[in-house]
Amino acid sequence: MDLLDFSDCKLYFEDALPAEAERLIAQAASEYGEAGAELSLLRAHLLAPENLSVLVGIYRYYFYQHRLEDALVVAERAMQLSGRHLGLPTDWRLLDETRLGSAAANSFGLLRFYLLALKAASVVLLRLGQITESRARLIKLSSLDSRDQLGAGKLLEVVDEFQSTSEETSTLPELQLVAA
Repeated sequence: MDLLDFSDCKLYFEDALPAEAERLIAQAASEYGEAGAELSLLRAHLLAPENLSVLVGIYRYYFYQHRLEDALVVAERAMQLSGRHLGLPTDWRLLDETRLGSAAANSFGLLRFYLLALKAASVVLLRLGQITESRARLIKLSSLDSRDQLGAGKLLEVVDEFQSTSEETSTLPELQLVAA
């Protein structure tokens, strides 16, 4: 399956958004960095709680504000919503090629969104220092994306290299300088 092929698929941001929610998202963008931006996004979410564009806006806000726990909650909510529409199991660990094939037949664009939300959750977990949890998600993504079109395999390589470098430096004897 070519995860970079966007022909003949609807993308998440093409879903209709109530005019007031759209206005609130635009307001949040213009107020970025100010206290009112988050409130505007949350009000948009109240108006369109299952709209993925709203969730993406909230995720980005939290991520760039370094509110990583909140960003993780939003990424997982995006997976839950898109997974439900695709008929995917609630537990990402149960994903396999057969389920992906069925989901792709339902909505390829939404499947790609789901997989990218899983990757986003992995990145947030890395930033939170939860390496084992992040690696598990990256390994799953890599197994489903044999051509590494979403970049999970490359990210996993970087994580593993960093971990092996960290382990090597932690096993070196500590040197102490003593004044003569």
